[in-house]
Amino acid sequence: MSCSLAIASCRKDPEPVPEEKEQLTPDPASVLKGFYLVNEGNMNMNKASVDYLDLRAGIYRRNIYNEANPGIVKGLGDVANDIAVYGSKLYIVVNVSNKVEVLDVKTGKKIKQIDILNCRYITFHKGKAYVSAYLGTVGDPSAPRGIVAQIDTASLTEERRVEVGRQPEEMAIVGEKLYVANSGGYSPPNYERIVSVLDLNTFQVIKNIDVAINLHRIKADQYGDLYVTSRGNYYETPSKLFVIDTRTETIKKSFDIGVSNLAIDNDIAYYYGTVFNYNTGQNTIGYGTLNVKDEVLSTKKFITDGTEKNIMIPYGIAVNPYNKDVYITDAKDYVSPGTLYCFDAGGKKKWSVTTGDIPAGFAFIYK
Repeated sequence: MSCSLAIASCRKDPEPVPEEKEQLTPDPASVLKGFYLVNEGNMNMNKASVDYLDLRAGIYRRNIYNEANPGIVKGLGDVANDIAVYGSKLYIVVNVSNKVEVLDVKTGKKIKQIDILNCRYITFHKGKAYVSAYLGTVGDPSAPRGIVAQIDTASLTEERRVEVGRQPEEMAIVGEKLYVANSGGYSPPNYERIVSVLDLNTFQVIKNIDVAINLHRIKADQYGDLYVTSRGNYYETPSKLFVIDTRTETIKKSFDIGVSNLAIDNDIAYYYGTVFNYNTGQNTIGYGTLNVKDEVLSTKKFITDGTEKNIMIPYGIAVNPYNKDVYITDAKDYVSPGTLYCFDAGGKKKWSVTTGDIPAGFAFIYK
């Protein structure tokens, strides 16, 4: 047994952190009620957590899972990779703990746990949840091809699964098709290059679209196009952004920019890039916007007051669809509490607040 494994096997899991509250500026007229923010927590540290911001009251609550579920000794688990609201339920994909936690969206109380090995992301369509999963153990280059699992959101049971590419990541739905970005991240330099196309009625892969190596994010716009990110190989092959036309299921355009994540609101895609290169040992960080209607990069900045200089590692992004506030998270050093920033439509910082470790994904509450 290696030293690191010996330490991990003997380490006592940290005690769950109690809920904390912080008062921000209230917005009683906010159309958006609030949002959940999931914090990944560093791998093997059992520090995944969930925060909630009540926009109308201006109250930020940290570690709400432990407060709502005091009987669950180990808390949320290890590496919370994704979060989403569907109907009356909140879904949290906890990667290393191999589960999807289903909570009551109003109270945060646990309803059920759905076990899926090495699960990654979640999306929804017509009463079904779709979860991508690597399968195999973390980092295993001989892991099998990944899958997408279909879960009934009424019974909260897995109904069927289909094999896709190696280490599947984000998914997007256009019409009756589900598109899956596959990374192959466990076996560099032999990365995957494909977006798998699933017919949701037959739940079969009907096509693979060759895009680029090491795919990650995939977002749909309102015009039937998909924006897909490639992380490259962290050496000579750079990160890029690709546009897929779902009518022809071919690449229609590409952008030579590093994009780690993006949020599309109407005609504007807001993005940031945190691109690491092993040759330099450095991250290259950038922010920008893209007009998805015209498919051109924009000169418009969504941070205009210089605050981006204070953000060490941008890690999550979301846009308020009503007032156009942009939310950016900072993972900092990955082992200490992060920061959530809010910028108004003009790019000026409105507020910031301390989060859990590695703040990542958002789930808006509309009612």
